[in-house]
Amino acid sequence: MSNERTFIVEGQSLRSVMLQVWNIVSQGVAAGPVEVVARRPGKRRSLSQNAKLWPMLTDIARQVQWPVDGAMQELAPEDWKDILTAGVRKEQRVAQGIEGGFVMLGSRTSKMRKEEFAELIEFIYWFGSERGVQWGEPALRTYEQYREAAA
Repeated sequence: MSNERTFIVEGQSLRSVMLQVWNIVSQGVAAGPVEVVARRPGKRRSLSQNAKLWPMLTDIARQVQWPVDGAMQELAPEDWKDILTAGVRKEQRVAQGIEGGFVMLGSRTSKMRKEEFAELIEFIYWFGSERGVQWGEPALRTYEQYREAAA
């Protein structure tokens, strides 16, 4: 039995789907706890969208410096994710640090809807293109796949 099963309930008898779920959970419980999640399909970003993000952020991290603490610095892809996500959301949250200073609270891309994530990808391409980023093969390949799927 695989570790994960997905059922889309649409125009089907709720009873028949629930019986399928019941049987799978009953079998799975023999091996340990089972998590059952109910949600609307297609609302969150996809794994393929997430895979597009990291080559792009890596290209930017290798080629663009950004002011941090008053000095231009190279940043890690994770830092660029926070900066660019805040840019597309047009909001920043700041918390007071435990021992002074401030902590910027980033948005969680894992909680983004597919449409929001697509907007983030487009924003990153705009940002990088404005700064002369030469996109590497992984970023270009995933961007072409993304563009074809969006058309």
